[in-house]
Amino acid sequence: MVDTFQTTYAPLLKEVFTIEAKKQIEQGADALSTASAYAESGKPDFTLAFLLLVELAEEEKRETLAHAYERRAALAEEKAKTYTAQFHRPFPLMKVEARKDLLAAKAIREGKPVQEHNNRFPA
Repeated sequence: MVDTFQTTYAPLLKEVFTIEAKKQIEQGADALSTASAYAESGKPDFTLAFLLLVELAEEEKRETLAHAYERRAALAEEKAKTYTAQFHRPFPLMKVEARKDLLAAKAIREGKPVQEHNNRFPA
């Protein structure tokens, strides 16, 4: 049996993201352009929610989701650099999370499952 985008990545998503995506689509949002916008903003959870609701080639869905993880990694790296300069100390955990996101992007491009790491910056 070949794993599909849906079966491979849907288990990563919390229901709240799907609910919000459906709500936005009902209000007229275009699922594909919204997924792309969220990907560019580095928000893989919202990106995934919209990708699961849109008809698109599996490879394109994987590429968009991988891009979301890469953007989140880049934004985390930038934030770590800014915080390091501002507070005069390193922020290694942010860099660790960025590396995890880059590994997730690589796995997605290869069609492999992503290792969950839900405890991003716990409160």
